[in-house]
Amino acid sequence: MLDPVLVQRIVWLVLLLLFVAGEAVSVGLTAIWFAAGALAALIAAMLGGGLILQIVLFLVVSILCLLAVRPLAARFVNSKTQPTNADRVIGAEALVTETIDNVKGIGSVIIGGIAWTARSCGDVVIPKGSMVRVMRIEGVKVYVQTVKEAVKC
Repeated sequence: MLDPVLVQRIVWLVLLLLFVAGEAVSVGLTAIWFAAGALAALIAAMLGGGLILQIVLFLVVSILCLLAVRPLAARFVNSKTQPTNADRVIGAEALVTETIDNVKGIGSVIIGGIAWTARSCGDVVIPKGSMVRVMRIEGVKVYVQTVKEAVKC
């Protein structure tokens, strides 16, 4: 029969290794908190602490690590965001190069030197040469309103 203290040490060691392996696989700071908690519980087990103390240490250390480190880590992990078309185009002003008519399914604008298929937000015909503001993007189409009307789409 195995000694209960030895079993506790083995369990905490196995959990520690599993959490470290899980963290190594995920690389997203998902299991490292529990690895720290398992390490604290393992140390408590090696120093002769009772099972309740080990479990409490595991929970407390895991939660404290999560609360303390997660906000800091979130700033540095994947902090570089790539701007998308929406970031660059929504809110931009554009020149209508082809009359925009939703009923006929025609219309285009130039935004930053790039031609976009355009539709009006309010099913209003917008003549060629007008200045419009991009309100939203759906697929490859921009939805626009004349600069005077541009409130919400």
